Amino acid sequence: MAYANILVSVDLGGTAAERVRLAAGLARRFEATLTGAAACQVPAPDYVRDIGEIDDEDPKFEEKARAMLERARALFERSADTAGDHPVRRAWREALTGPITHLVEQARAADLVVVGRRGSDDPPRGALGAPPGPVLMEAARPVLVLPPRMEPAGSGLRGARIVVSWKDSREARRAVSAALPFIREADQVFVASTGDGARYEGAEDVADHLARHGAAVTTHLLRTVVSDGDELLRFALKQEADLIVMGAYGHARLREWLFGGVTYEMLQRSPIPCLMCH
Repeated sequence: MAYANILVSVDLGGTAAERVRLAAGLARRFEATLTGAAACQVPAPDYVRDIGEIDDEDPKFEEKARAMLERARALFERSADTAGDHPVRRAWREALTGPITHLVEQARAADLVVVGRRGSDDPPRGALGAPPGPVLMEAARPVLVLPPRMEPAGSGLRGARIVVSWKDSREARRAVSAALPFIREADQVFVASTGDGARYEGAEDVADHLARHGAAVTTHLLRTVVSDGDELLRFALKQEADLIVMGAYGHARLREWLFGGVTYEMLQRSPIPCLMCH
């Protein structure tokens, strides 16, 4: 697998420029097109007195929405230009609709979707922001979730030391396949399984598979003390990992995206970028 088109969610939050620069660096590295996407829902008036009031109000809402989209496009162009010495191929997609709907729609022509983390303590991103949960559930594409403050700042994402959180599931298998462009270039890959049944998940088989792709890989069975998510993060930080690869487990209920266990913990508080597949 290769990345030919990397789609990045663009908003007007404080971390958007860094997200675009990181995505542009990946597009340059993998010789891919970088596509920026932003959308703003035009709200309906709360109430109207007559049909003439609708005509008066709607252009104002649309004008404000288009102004925000223009600012987002300028941020995208500016940030992509400063991401490296050589220009990256890029495209722009905007719409007057919900940010989630638009990003999921544009993901049909993308190999990787880059979004920002939205934990309970993370800063809001305003009307253009697309949270990772529903994108993961609906896009049917690998999603790279970035923490709001990358360390060290501006360092990009090399994927030099990768932790594969392995559970023998469709989601994890897809995540490993989606991460192969990173895995092939990594200095070290750690295949880690957590929990009481870790020894039965086939981690060594996966490690052998990745070794055939040229990866320097080791297998680790982790003992859970607090929670599987806590143990995975502790292990990743100890190994100085700069990327976690994992399946995303959850379901949608009445337009609420519900995640459990490790997925929820990673989406809430992982300081390390996570490449996830649902």
